[in-house]
Amino acid sequence: MASRSLRILRGLALLAAVFAFGVVMFGAFVRLSNAGLSCPDWPTCYGKASWPEHAHEIVQANAAFPDRPFETNKAWREQVHRFLAGTLGTLVFALALIASWRRAWTRYAVIVGAIFAAAGVTLYMRNEHHWSLVLSCFAIGLPLLAAIGLKRPGAWRISVLALAVVIFQAMLGMWTVTLLLKPIVVMGHLMGGITTFALLAYAALRFGGVGVNDERYTGVRKAVVLGIVLLLAQIALGGWTSSNYAALACGTDFPKCLGQWAPPTDFREGFVLWRGIGVNYEGGVLDMAARSAIQIAHRIGALVVFCYLAWLSHRVSRRGLRGQGLAIAVVLVTQVLLGISNVHFGLPLPVATLHNGVAALLLFTLLATLARTQRRHDDTLHFSFGHH
Repeated sequence: MASRSLRILRGLALLAAVFAFGVVMFGAFVRLSNAGLSCPDWPTCYGKASWPEHAHEIVQANAAFPDRPFETNKAWREQVHRFLAGTLGTLVFALALIASWRRAWTRYAVIVGAIFAAAGVTLYMRNEHHWSLVLSCFAIGLPLLAAIGLKRPGAWRISVLALAVVIFQAMLGMWTVTLLLKPIVVMGHLMGGITTFALLAYAALRFGGVGVNDERYTGVRKAVVLGIVLLLAQIALGGWTSSNYAALACGTDFPKCLGQWAPPTDFREGFVLWRGIGVNYEGGVLDMAARSAIQIAHRIGALVVFCYLAWLSHRVSRRGLRGQGLAIAVVLVTQVLLGISNVHFGLPLPVATLHNGVAALLLFTLLATLARTQRRHDDTLHFSFGHH
């Protein structure tokens, strides 16, 4: 029974992680194809569960939202992304429920949290936004408390924590639309997707028994953790670059920017995180100097991350983890080449989308290395559905 339950958790975590990666990729496709506001309402699209398809539905949609004419080639992308995100949420809920099942109060916290999340969406659709926010906060807080309260460490807690992250991610998706692509929200939505993927991938690795039986890799583990922190910061900076439409702020020049080594920049304006409510950020609102500052900061961050992860790849390999070291190196070089290609070829949609996906894969190589250096028994304790 115990081994069967562990196999279920491992399989479900792996399925959810793969699905989360797909959602991250498709979300990047939606954002980079400028379809983020193609459905002006949430969670419906022009008032429909899917999107308007027939001529009379399109006429009604345009009449209801005269400031946002319906675009068939974009609306389906946004709504399909929402469907995929909802499916991922269901998978994560199932994973969290199984992981928290052993203790009654943690199990009920997960269930009630999911109910509150669904009720919050319903209230939001009825324009009761304040009550929706209150219920959503409880929906996030209950799984967080359950994760803290679990006596089992590692993957079990991470599985429950992932539910809280997914619920908050849904709120960020809602705010992305209602706050008109506010950069800090769009960046947060990207980081929420990356975090969800990271948690699920790490849980799958740990449920799979990845690890060692001693502390021989303590020093390497600390170096890997720092690499993860640096990479997450760079991904966030990439999200800030994208959400401020600064990817081509330097034109198609690389390594120069606008034909100069030191072009006009405005870092103060480029990194204002909050600019108030009511501004439509579609297409960006910053001048060229501010956008250039963001792009240059992203390039500097990429150089720092490249140097550190290249060194980390070498160190990991020297400690006997050649497979992990090689994986980090290969994915790192691929990501750098994709970033340069984005600039050189003028941000082609397939390359830009792949740049987001390979960033997630690079994070996975670090997480796999981290899991490999952890103690194995922490996450492979016997598990059962019994009450204790």
